[in-house]
Amino acid sequence: MEKRKRSNFTGSLGFVLAAAGSAVGLGNIWRFPYLVAKDGGGIFILCYLVLALTFGFALLTTEIAIGRKTGQSPLTAYKVIHPKWGFIGVLACLVPIIILPYYCTIGGWVLKYLVAFLTGGGTDAAADGYFTGFITGDWQPIVFLVIFLAATSFIVYSGVNKGIENYSKILMPILLALIIGIAVYSLTLSHTDEGGVTRTGLEGLRIYLIPNFEGMTLRKLMIVIMDALGQLFFSISVAMGIMVAYGSYAKKDTNLMKSINHIEIFDTLVALLAGMLIVPAVFTFMGTEGMSAGPGLMFVSLPKVFRAMGFAGNVIGTLFFVMVFFAAVTSAVSVEEAIVSSIMDKFKFTRHKSTMLVTVYALVFGLVVCFGYNFLYFEFTLPNGTVGQILDIMDYISNNCLMPLVALLTCLLVGWVVKPKTVIDEVTIGGYKFQRKMLYVIMIKVVAPVMLVALLLQSVGI
Repeated sequence: MEKRKRSNFTGSLGFVLAAAGSAVGLGNIWRFPYLVAKDGGGIFILCYLVLALTFGFALLTTEIAIGRKTGQSPLTAYKVIHPKWGFIGVLACLVPIIILPYYCTIGGWVLKYLVAFLTGGGTDAAADGYFTGFITGDWQPIVFLVIFLAATSFIVYSGVNKGIENYSKILMPILLALIIGIAVYSLTLSHTDEGGVTRTGLEGLRIYLIPNFEGMTLRKLMIVIMDALGQLFFSISVAMGIMVAYGSYAKKDTNLMKSINHIEIFDTLVALLAGMLIVPAVFTFMGTEGMSAGPGLMFVSLPKVFRAMGFAGNVIGTLFFVMVFFAAVTSAVSVEEAIVSSIMDKFKFTRHKSTMLVTVYALVFGLVVCFGYNFLYFEFTLPNGTVGQILDIMDYISNNCLMPLVALLTCLLVGWVVKPKTVIDEVTIGGYKFQRKMLYVIMIKVVAPVMLVALLLQSVGI
């Protein structure tokens, strides 16, 4: 069979924006702020920044280098690196396969709230029971799932250049402008509650940024570090095959180290801005109690905050959910692309055929996730002690088990089997320098594997 020419990003800008678009998703905007609120504000941010510049940097560099070196998708790339370690590719490909249906379901929830605010229904969205009423409904979650999945698949179907790269170049600058604008507005807020207590956005910013060591024990600090470590998987899209796939589209003359630095900066900036947008606003109108809403922060607490802002709240709420929708789409595109590229490389199918197959799969299992909130509802206690249903079980398997395992195996393969030189040689092609080279070697061989074993043990409740 004739070998099909592999698509490439047209340049480093397209590669960086596409990779950053993958990294900047619901993990940054939804998960990051509530973890900051839970884990003592600035303490979590400090741990996150240190880990992003060390652990995150090592994994991001490894996966992008593997992708570009092999010119293959995650399913087949690891076998090219070492014939006996091809099973990592299977595990890496399983992660996006599990994530895509429930990510698109949550993307549908974001779209529902966007439509509610666009049509002037922001006040209704803030009512108690609105979110639960929506996700337990028979048909609405399915309609919004289908629309979100169709938008995602259209971009993937359009290809690497006309689809992923072009839409990333449009959506990412708009997303950044929106998040900066709303974050700045969030800091200007002021509210006096029924007890006569006035709280401001700047006070919320202090809680967000300044570390609070009150009652901090070594055990609590370890929990914060493990939370920050788990968040990194979401934030930089590692251990799910995405960066291997995107790396395979990077041209050989792309300065990988420069591109990786840009992806790190972009992603960390958006995560910090998302927290700066959400935490001060929630604190201003709901105090520290409102910040403990957990994952419901975006769908339950924030609409109440927007309602409390009066007329401006509907405008800010609309812009906020436009931004979250863009972030969700660019990430969902990368998750779907990891599966589509794997099918294309493994079975030699066309992009169009592969995309259609993946879309049908995501729709079928997306329906199962939606039904998990009504007639397929059940409660299951997970090994880490949390109680969940279908979406939570899929999330636990992919994020708590498979992603740390894929990352650990990748570290062992590169650190001890094929040696770090494999990645270093790829990064330095064309005479480019590998900054933080010694740090990379230490992280990939020793530090990252130890931390990943600890994370895996925590995930299974040990």
